[in-house]
Amino acid sequence: MSTCIQKEHSVESAVAGISADRRSLVSLIARLRSPSGQANPFPLYHELRERGDVVRAPWGAHLLTGYEVCEQVHRNGRTWLVPDAAWRARNGAGSFRWNAPSVQGLVKTLAWLNAPEHTRQRRSLGNVFGRGAIDALRPFVEATVERLLDTLAERLREEGEADFVPLVSEELPVATLGHWMGIPAGDHALLRELMHALEPAQELLPTKSELESAAVGMTGLRDYFTAFVRDRRRHPGDDPVSRWMRTWDEIEPDREAADENLYNLAMFLTIASLETSSTTLSVMVSLLARDRDRWQWLRAHPAHVPDAVEEVLRYDPAIHVSTRVAAEPTVIGGVPVEKDEMVHVLLGSANHDPRRYPDPDTFDIHRKASHLSFGVGPHYCLGAALGRLQTTSLLTGLLRRFPRLGVGAEPVFAPRVAFRRLMELKVVHE
Repeated sequence: MSTCIQKEHSVESAVAGISADRRSLVSLIARLRSPSGQANPFPLYHELRERGDVVRAPWGAHLLTGYEVCEQVHRNGRTWLVPDAAWRARNGAGSFRWNAPSVQGLVKTLAWLNAPEHTRQRRSLGNVFGRGAIDALRPFVEATVERLLDTLAERLREEGEADFVPLVSEELPVATLGHWMGIPAGDHALLRELMHALEPAQELLPTKSELESAAVGMTGLRDYFTAFVRDRRRHPGDDPVSRWMRTWDEIEPDREAADENLYNLAMFLTIASLETSSTTLSVMVSLLARDRDRWQWLRAHPAHVPDAVEEVLRYDPAIHVSTRVAAEPTVIGGVPVEKDEMVHVLLGSANHDPRRYPDPDTFDIHRKASHLSFGVGPHYCLGAALGRLQTTSLLTGLLRRFPRLGVGAEPVFAPRVAFRRLMELKVVHE
């Protein structure tokens, strides 16, 4: 049985009975969850990189800290797999994490599948966010941005300060997804609530209490999208889910199995897009609006908005950690890894690797550098183009309508390591 399963538990409980060096490593990771670590994790990533590109963790996994090894693992989908249901069956006996209901539900979705099933399901979606789909969504996104900025302007006029997160950054992604998939506006708040409950199940080392709370989110999402697919069966239309339904009816003779795949795909797109997009939008405003000179320069040079968005994605991505397991005995960064052993790909650290980026901890919208924030290889982010559409549309609107936008109090982050969540961002217009 894999050692990463035998020793997997919370950061706090991992400290007992290990050497001082490994104890300091666990302490460092715990600091990433602290308010100061959430506000500025990059010095802590520097400490991790100083330990090497591949760092053995006390719970039996490996932490990958450098850009080259992180890219190598993401790109090679044959040697490095996601921990799917088959892996869990081989290695998960006795693990509260891998047997938790929330995780059992997640491993049926696209992000937790390997070839050939991953390939089959992804192909069934078609070019879901190709140029045609993005062009069709653009008018709705831009109109929604204007509506949300009207609300923001009104709040700023009335109170002098506004929380950007609930007013704008949590509204735009769910409105866009809801419009595209045909989800009623009255259900948007419920989906956001369920997503926030579920996300800790994807954390680096979730606690039992976090997994118990996540089960509520998974149950709610399962019930919602089961009914959603059932409704599409009764009332098919020209929406994406109805089109996928017709595709699955051709490739899957078992109607029940086809509908389960539809449910998992619809739920996956919700899981993959809502909270990550909201975090990216909030982080973008937090980084850009705190520097008045930079804000004014971007207003005068709107052609550089896409460059600014890419630097936001590099500097502080919504997902800082992803996980893979070895399909066979292999070597990464000179370190042997056994079959089924786990590696945690520290995307937040890789994007700040000084061997890849000069002065990596400086936020520089003129950088024009690539990044790993959407991944590479077979699990490259399905919604990357949609994410870029929302960020560029929102930033363009903010620059045009709020010339003196600034950040009030310091932003408040949830205590997470893998999936960032900015919970509160007070903005002002001076």
